[in-house]
Amino acid sequence: MTRNRLRQWAALDTTSGALLLIAATIAVVWANSPWRDSYSSLLQTEIGPEALHLHLSLAHWASDGLLAIFFFVVGVELKHEFVAGSLRDLKLAGVPIAAAVGGMVTPALCYVVVVAAGDPDALRGWAIPTATDIAFALAVLAIFGRGLPLPLRTFLLTLAVVDDLLGIVVIATFYTDEIDFVMLVGAIAVVAVFAVLVRQRWQLWPLLIPVGLLAWGLMHASGVHATVAGVLLGFTVPAVAIRGEKLPRTERLDEAVRPYSAAIALPVFAFAAAGVTVIGGEGTIVQPVSIGIVLGLTVGKLVGVLGSTWLMTRFTPLRLPDAIGIRDLLPIGMLTGVGFTVALLIAELSFEGGSDDHAAAAKAAILAGSVIAAALAAVLLRWDARQVRDADMNRDDIPDVNRDVIGG
Repeated sequence: MTRNRLRQWAALDTTSGALLLIAATIAVVWANSPWRDSYSSLLQTEIGPEALHLHLSLAHWASDGLLAIFFFVVGVELKHEFVAGSLRDLKLAGVPIAAAVGGMVTPALCYVVVVAAGDPDALRGWAIPTATDIAFALAVLAIFGRGLPLPLRTFLLTLAVVDDLLGIVVIATFYTDEIDFVMLVGAIAVVAVFAVLVRQRWQLWPLLIPVGLLAWGLMHASGVHATVAGVLLGFTVPAVAIRGEKLPRTERLDEAVRPYSAAIALPVFAFAAAGVTVIGGEGTIVQPVSIGIVLGLTVGKLVGVLGSTWLMTRFTPLRLPDAIGIRDLLPIGMLTGVGFTVALLIAELSFEGGSDDHAAAAKAAILAGSVIAAALAAVLLRWDARQVRDADMNRDDIPDVNRDVIGG
């Protein structure tokens, strides 16, 4: 396989989802094997320069370091969608934006109701079930949704992108204890330098890497979660073609960085975060925290997404795209319950330095809830794919099979 073909393969939705699943499976098996101590010791191994306050554990490097690459891709994708993509036109983006908000509020309420009654000390984890894993959700849709109308993928992508944006705001706002404003201002200043450099001729592109690393380091030192630096850097990339180029730089950088995010950053983080010990571990996995998370991911997400969509299409001028109706969004609503990457990150931030029992229960619940949501969505997607062959779901006298379809 040539280098270009390997990069293209790594950037596929299906590849990203498969690698995430494999990494998480290895972590869970290892963490529940007789060699579980070696898994824990590996993640606790510390490396990095002490003088720069970056002598961190491998687990910390995975969540704060490698995951910043993923969030840079998210930032680039957000910038492109806001300027030239599906979020540019509020009439088209209004419904999935509302669905994203509903899909975050309802799971949080589910968690709070369950945990407040049984374990109020764990309320800090309210944001865990609000996240949607864009890579995993799109992978499931790509595999099981072949033949379905393409607007379903656009709806899910728009919803997940907005979900990621809101998740970043939640992380930066609610999971930052102390802020060193000198370091934060320094990080923002370096991001501004990056913004200038990324608009120059491509001959200067090697400078983007050290400048980006400096912005990340300063953001980490400020106390704000370092992944926020990745998003801010991504937002600075021009989303329209400049200097006579045929493609906007958001597309070029997305194409350049996404394979590393999908094939390295996300799987390594999943390996480091998903290894919860269930067999032979201390404490109990079934507790209000885990019940609240599973309920939020499997029920709260679905109710929030479909309920918000119904309200918007019923009481506002906003409408869904042609070829899809609210019933078609049932598997999409289930797919938003695949929390995984960002949910695991929020779980670590929620219970960092706190109860290991809570952290283990939260991670186990994220894995269980995500698997349940993905499995139910897969079944529904295949059912709909078989039914849609001669269907006219929006009753416009044009068979939906004649439209652009997923995998077509």
